Amino acid sequence: MAKNKRLTALRAKVDSNKLYTLSEAVALVKGNAVAKFDETIEFSANLGVDPRHADQMVRGLVSLPNGTGKTLRVGVFARGPKAEEAKEAGAEVVGAEELAEKVQAGEIDFDRCIATPDMMALVGRLGKILGPRGLMPNPRLGTVTMDVKGAVTAAKSGQVEYRAERAGIVHAGVGKASFTEEQLTQNISALLDTLQKARPAGAKGTYLKKVSLSSTMGAGVHVDVTSLEG
Repeated sequence: MAKNKRLTALRAKVDSNKLYTLSEAVALVKGNAVAKFDETIEFSANLGVDPRHADQMVRGLVSLPNGTGKTLRVGVFARGPKAEEAKEAGAEVVGAEELAEKVQAGEIDFDRCIATPDMMALVGRLGKILGPRGLMPNPRLGTVTMDVKGAVTAAKSGQVEYRAERAGIVHAGVGKASFTEEQLTQNISALLDTLQKARPAGAKGTYLKKVSLSSTMGAGVHVDVTSLEG
């Protein structure tokens, strides 16, 4: 009952029929993040794309200028010097066949997966396990690379993966409630800029249709898309 009252009180502070500017939305969402833990600030955008068509897929990585506030565990499939490079860069889980066996057994102790090109024959067999979790290494995302150090460092520094889901909706965490409004605004602007640049040639009509922000336990706030253009 207390939880329901709290949610009702938070929603009462948000006008569901109003479109807020980005700065207004950030301030409102941050102010409503009053849980006993540091809530994640969530970004959601409805894009005018149909991801079922290959020429309308929107997917990539963006490095947020202020990081995410989350400690990301990185797993790397590599051997020899590249495995050592991964460990030195801070990867928590590094290996080859032995790591593949752990994944097959359901032991997946990482949030981002990177692999050197020579390991993809092995990693490819794990597609049914890693794919649904969004962990399958992908050359286009820079997670299949010989630059293991660079990939691990980028992941650790606040890199976020975005992907348009079936309905063309992109979700991403853009920071924590403890961030300043300026830090959150900078992170959101970086993600928006990346999404705009990722607009596929096959997308017709309005591309950025709806944008909203929320915190883990808070109400959603709709952002005026016209205030984000130009």
